[in-house]
Amino acid sequence: MTTFEKLKPIIADKLGVKMDQINLEASFKDNFKADSLDMVNLTMEIEDEFAIEISDKVAATLQTVGDVVNYIDKK
Repeated sequence: MTTFEKLKPIIADKLGVKMDQINLEASFKDNFKADSLDMVNLTMEIEDEFAIEISDKVAATLQTVGDVVNYIDKK
């Protein structure tokens, strides 16, 4: 299973979006209307699922689903 495939259900659950709306170019703020609290909750869930730590500074730079996938794959 790819990082993207593992990430999709987490995003769908935490942000209340449909799986078919999630693609690598999708912006958390523009496409999913995620606010800062949504992003904190999503980041914590991603950290748990992938056993990584994402600093607040890095989290602020992750704007799209693709950004998150690339970051996880580099870890």
